[in-house]
Amino acid sequence: MTPNRTLATAARVLRQLRHDPRSIALMILVPCVMLLLLRYVFDGSPHTFDAIGASLLGVFPLITMFLVTSIATLRERTSGTLERLLAMPLAKGDLIAGYALAFGALAVIQSALATGLALWALGLDVTGSAWLLLLVALLDALLGTALGLFVSAFAASELQAVQFMPAVIFPQLLLCGLFTPRDNMQPVLEAISNVLPMSYAVDGMNEVLRHPDITGDFVRDAVIVAACALLVLALGAATLRRRTP
Repeated sequence: MTPNRTLATAARVLRQLRHDPRSIALMILVPCVMLLLLRYVFDGSPHTFDAIGASLLGVFPLITMFLVTSIATLRERTSGTLERLLAMPLAKGDLIAGYALAFGALAVIQSALATGLALWALGLDVTGSAWLLLLVALLDALLGTALGLFVSAFAASELQAVQFMPAVIFPQLLLCGLFTPRDNMQPVLEAISNVLPMSYAVDGMNEVLRHPDITGDFVRDAVIVAACALLVLALGAATLRRRTP
C-alpha cells in the first residue's frame, strides 16, 4: 500500500459523492431523522427512549453506511471505473483503504451529528461520557462501511446489493440484544449472537449508558467492533478482482 495512492483514491470517491446529494443526505441526515422520530414515538415514556436510544444510536449509522457504501461501490463496478482502476499499478489495499477512508470521513460527520442531536437536542440521558458514545457510534459506522464494501463484491446489481441487507443486517439486528437480553435467548441463538459484531456494538453503547467510567467490558466491545471492521476490510481486499480478463 502507498499512502499517496490511498489518499488519491479517497479524494476521488469524495469528489464523486459531492455530486450525489441523495447519498450524502442518506448517510448524514437519515440517522438523525430516525432518532428524532424515535424520541417522539416515546414522548410519553422518556425512560424507554433512554433505554434503547443509545443502542439505536449505534445501529442506525451501521445500517445506513452499509446500504450507501454497498450501492456506491457497486456503481463503480458496473460503470467500469473499478475495472479501469484495477488495470492500473494500484494495489488492492490502496483501493479498499481509499474507499474506507472516504466513507469513514462521512461516518465521522454522521456520528458526530447523530450523537450531538441525541444528547443535547433530544435529551438522551447517559451515565458515561459523550465522547465514548461518539466513539462507539463511529466504530459502528465504520463497521457498516466495511460490510458494505465486502458484500458489494458479490452483487451484480444495485438491487442485489440491497437484497444483501436482510441477509447480513437483519439477523444481527434481531440477535444483538436490542429487543431482549441475549442471555434470555435460546442457547443456540445466544451462541450465534456472540459471534456477530452488532451484539458488541449494542453492548458497548449499553456500557456507556450505565457506567460513568470506562469499563473492561466497554474496552472489549470497542476492540471487537474495530477488529471486525478491519477483518472485513481485509476480506474485501482479498475478494477484489477484475471481472474481465
